[in-house]
Amino acid sequence: MHAFQQARITRDKRFDGVFFVAVKSTGIFCRPVCPAVLPKEQNVTYYRLAEQAMGDGFRPCLRCRPDSAPGSCAWKGVDTTVERALSLLNAFPDLSLQQIAEKLGISDRYLRGLFQQHLGLSPKRYQLYQQLLFAKQLLHQTSLSIEQVAQAAGFQSARRLQDNVRQHLQLTPRQIRGKQEYTRPLELKLSFRPPYNWPQVRDFLALRAVPQMEWVEQDSYARTFRLDGRQGWFHARFDETNDCFVVKLEMQPLDNLKSVTDQIRRILDLDADMPVIGTALTNSGIAQPLLVPGLRLPGVWAPFEAGCRAILGQQVSVKAAIGLLTRLTDICGQPVDRGRLFPLPEAIADADLSSLGMPSSRRETLRRFAHYCLQHREHDPDALLNIKGIGPWTVSYIKLRGYSQPDIWLDSDLVIKKQIANYALQPDQAAPWRSYLTLQLWSM
Repeated sequence: MHAFQQARITRDKRFDGVFFVAVKSTGIFCRPVCPAVLPKEQNVTYYRLAEQAMGDGFRPCLRCRPDSAPGSCAWKGVDTTVERALSLLNAFPDLSLQQIAEKLGISDRYLRGLFQQHLGLSPKRYQLYQQLLFAKQLLHQTSLSIEQVAQAAGFQSARRLQDNVRQHLQLTPRQIRGKQEYTRPLELKLSFRPPYNWPQVRDFLALRAVPQMEWVEQDSYARTFRLDGRQGWFHARFDETNDCFVVKLEMQPLDNLKSVTDQIRRILDLDADMPVIGTALTNSGIAQPLLVPGLRLPGVWAPFEAGCRAILGQQVSVKAAIGLLTRLTDICGQPVDRGRLFPLPEAIADADLSSLGMPSSRRETLRRFAHYCLQHREHDPDALLNIKGIGPWTVSYIKLRGYSQPDIWLDSDLVIKKQIANYALQPDQAAPWRSYLTLQLWSM
């Protein structure tokens, strides 16, 4: 708690989104970087989550806007079941509590108890507060109509959104937003905690970009995407001055917008806690001068795409792999106004892949992978080891970039093996951040 006190007093940007400050005298909660006059310590309560502050009756500050803070690990200090439940609530807002509990192999009563114990909130209340914070962000940053905001945030109607905003934020949507007219494409600001090494992310993505599907420029990354049957495109511009990415986005309808912005946050790794990760990398034995400051883990839009990238990248250079991936996208990808979409499993499973310049055994592995994903829409990535031609390296790559799991150690990778020989490393000391150790060694 002392660290929170010092971070609040100094307005340390590295703690933005890590915790929130509620002021008892005003009933408002803020980000630690809020420019308002600092309240006295005895009038302050600290919360890990904005949702927890809302649960205790505090309303979000209109000046620093907690809804726009960088994300944080909501599950810090909770058990694995709660972590997985939070991930499912965020990724699948339409799932009922009973469906989430079934996926976790527990009863919904037990799940409610875990939430109350660790977060002081019910799962339903936590999800509602997330929807409200996202709606507030859209009201501040966009000129979408109230009806469109309600749709994008997961409310059934504008009336339901208005009722919940009044009840829980003590405001109306029109009090929150300005008087803009809706313009396309939609524009949002997605914040991060500095440092953020954009040149490292940019160069990593540029080397692996697929023409007509991805575009990497000096200060931006753009790509087409598909999510739950919806098609879209986004362009993310790095804004170092304001510690954010300015994202332009096109997608219709908007009813799954939060899942899309969560995906963009994941593939740009906007929620990493760099001071903690940097300490872990130092503990692994890498000298401080060699560390890449603000290192991030660039993701891939979907696990299926990551799997295709991994299979086509087996035993060939990155350049050769992207050449194959480009050809695959040309053959099987769907053309759209902005370029091409990455192929669906069914397109690859039934396609003639003979024109791909690769061994027939690898083509068949790709086909088997597509058939498996077609039959098992939701699966444990470790189950892919049962597919002929898919080994631990491929599965680890899918976890690393398709799921952005933070503790994947690719010690079987050829580049990593060479780097291990050059440095006296203790990789276990970097846990649970060994994915960043992998990226660090790839960058050296």
